[in-house]
Amino acid sequence: MQKKGKLELTWVGKYNEENLEPRILVEDKTKSYGDQNTENMLIHGDNLIALKALEQDFAGKIKCIYIDPPFNTGQAFDHYDDNLEISTWLGLMKRRIEILHDLLSDDGTLFVHIDAENLGYLMVLLDEIFLRTNRLYTVTFKQGAATGHKAINPGCVTTTNFILMYAKDKSQWKPNKVYTAKKRDDRYGKFITNIEDDYSKWKIVTLAESFAMYKNTDLKTARKIIKDSPEAIERFVIEHSNAVIRTARPDYNSVGKEIKDKISESKNKGNEILYLARDKNSDMYFINGERILFYKDKLKLIDGQLISGEPLTTLWDDILSNNLHNEGGVSFPKGKKPEHLIKRVLELATEEGDLVLDSFLGSGTTVAVAHKMKRRWIGIEMGEQCYTHCLIRLKEIINGEQGGISQSVNWQGGGGFKFYELAEPLLVKNKVLPIYQLNSCYTFDMVVEAICKIEGFKYSPIGEFHGFSSENRFIHVTTEFVNSKYIMSLMKSLGENQSLLIYCTKLQRDMNIPDNIEVKKIPKDLLKKCNFKSEVEQ
Repeated sequence: MQKKGKLELTWVGKYNEENLEPRILVEDKTKSYGDQNTENMLIHGDNLIALKALEQDFAGKIKCIYIDPPFNTGQAFDHYDDNLEISTWLGLMKRRIEILHDLLSDDGTLFVHIDAENLGYLMVLLDEIFLRTNRLYTVTFKQGAATGHKAINPGCVTTTNFILMYAKDKSQWKPNKVYTAKKRDDRYGKFITNIEDDYSKWKIVTLAESFAMYKNTDLKTARKIIKDSPEAIERFVIEHSNAVIRTARPDYNSVGKEIKDKISESKNKGNEILYLARDKNSDMYFINGERILFYKDKLKLIDGQLISGEPLTTLWDDILSNNLHNEGGVSFPKGKKPEHLIKRVLELATEEGDLVLDSFLGSGTTVAVAHKMKRRWIGIEMGEQCYTHCLIRLKEIINGEQGGISQSVNWQGGGGFKFYELAEPLLVKNKVLPIYQLNSCYTFDMVVEAICKIEGFKYSPIGEFHGFSSENRFIHVTTEFVNSKYIMSLMKSLGENQSLLIYCTKLQRDMNIPDNIEVKKIPKDLLKKCNFKSEVEQ
């Protein structure tokens, strides 16, 4: 008998599924700030329930998700319970990642920041949910140096952690080209002193000689300056990059006939420079059988400055974490990520106006950077730091705060956000009787919105109807007694081929109900749809 199975990670409680209540979000206008027409959302509450609350309106609409969940290393965080047993931690992550997958757009990207201890577990879990074929990269992020008390212990000093990158659909993933700053390439050691003249008259000297002329000094002094002050020669090379060159021998077997002919011709021309016209930005020059390469072609525009750069790799060791404690004006020891790290994430995977989500918001770095980079955003934080960190930080950003990446993106302030609290459960247990009842803190409008969300209807009160799931399917919620006469009055508002779902607290028994009408009772039929809990069990 042939046995079938699949490659997966299993743990205690993996298949203990529960149908969570999709809560409504209640805006606290006293905490919302700035532009009242903003789409940005700061949400306080359990991130699993909050993600469930977003599903209906945002499924398939989030372009980029970055999360930095608790690493579960046994290291006590001040703001998170980061000492969970691994099965519990995996269950916590699975339920959240499944919803994140649904929220992500087909061309979207997920970034998950994790440490080495849980990297393997998390990668297999993400392979299962996102599919291994949609795994993009494993980025190594250097977050510190081999100094401090850890450095005195035997063995290896941990200075890195990791970012797992997944596409929702790799076939639709279109990242941006990102460059990173690098030190000067000292192979470019020659200089054309008269670059403005015709190429046939160019005079080539060493870089040190050209620097001596620039400084109006002798060669020995120029070499000493270059040795003692490397930033001086760096500035000189950047400013004169159109004249700084090197020569390189092209791979003769991989170039076209025109280039091969020029290489062969230039071998017999000594120091005479030969020219090959191409398109506007790729004209070629040859000398002694080698091609002349210009330093200007290595320069990239990074943070508004032309500097030496190279394409982004999977080793991110150039993002400094010094002065990190001052970023955003809030302190979040061991939990804050550099703004320049999130800037790189968003540069790679988003454009202005795209929607960004972080459901483990922490001190608010992800949405702070998204705001400065003119992305729309949603941030979720369950802890008190939503008030003490995120709220304060975002208000300062709207006021024009100049820390972190502000200068590199020319941030001047502006915009806004709306602050939401996650509503309490719609149904609560009666304190005396073994029954559920409507939560007394809910207004009627809140009850209607909550029932619409639970049943998958778009809350949109128009006339007798409170929402719709399609152009022909509507919902009506009432606390009145529903009988045949009540139903007939509602049917007058229905068109041909349209149907109606009615939710009520009291109804007549043994009614003859038309085929296009469905009547459900509160709370009995709501209890069949999902679990109503005051807290999510971790």
